[in-house]
Amino acid sequence: MTWVGLVIALAGALGYAFGAALQQFEAVAEGASLRLVRRPRWWIGGVIGFTGACLHAVALSFAPLVAVQPISVATLVFAVPLAALMYGRRPYKAEILGSIAVAVGLLWLMVLLPTHNVTPKLGDGAAIGFIAVIGVIVLAAELIANRLRGPGKALILSVGAGAVTASVSTFVRAVGGGMQGDWGRLLHWFTLAVPVLLVCAVVLLQRSYAVGYFGVAYAGVQVVDPITSVLAGAILLGEPLPTNPSTAIPAVLAAALTIGGTITLSRLSPDHSHPVQVDATRESRSLTATSDLV
Repeated sequence: MTWVGLVIALAGALGYAFGAALQQFEAVAEGASLRLVRRPRWWIGGVIGFTGACLHAVALSFAPLVAVQPISVATLVFAVPLAALMYGRRPYKAEILGSIAVAVGLLWLMVLLPTHNVTPKLGDGAAIGFIAVIGVIVLAAELIANRLRGPGKALILSVGAGAVTASVSTFVRAVGGGMQGDWGRLLHWFTLAVPVLLVCAVVLLQRSYAVGYFGVAYAGVQVVDPITSVLAGAILLGEPLPTNPSTAIPAVLAAALTIGGTITLSRLSPDHSHPVQVDATRESRSLTATSDLV
């Protein structure tokens, strides 16, 4: 059943990547505002991304969090080129190399984790404490991001988004994995917490996307999400972590590869959507016309 979960997770992750690329294009054009709801392409991206998230949730009912979460990392290699095509350009070599470095580094880290399936158990007190910790991370990210600009701002905002996304996965795993065929267990406040956290994650994601650095924003989410999920799975749900000392050096190398890829993505120039380019063209023409009149 674990392999079934992994296949479903891969399909969901690919959909999530495509939906993210569509929504980022619109977020750059309109900013992270309510104007996005007037953009059909933003809704299409949202539906595709939501479908991917639903498949991810289904996968968590078949496989442990530490096995499913790394699957989403691989989509970074697809999401960044998709975003580039949205802007009518070929992906930069640095985008490809940086994306591959982050994906390989994270997958390497996740391969080091044991994948034994255990029935998740999460108490109310631990769940409330977990939400409080996530809230502190989001608040800190918002305060720091307000002092930054450019790729640094996109990266820090993605940290908050990734933490909230990880909380969604954790609660979905607690509910879905703990059902054990009993649908009555869905009647729990954990189930109600999932859509609320999901909406918060979407808002935070749009804010990170709107900065214009999709590569580093998406990479930041993909790094923070699985790491937070794995820690939550181990600390809160009783899922195993590696105990073999021989994994220490590979883990350091994998982390270095991930950090290097993220730095590479952060050095790229921001993208601007077509509406912004059109406005710039109009402004240039207006200035030209004014100078001619003078």
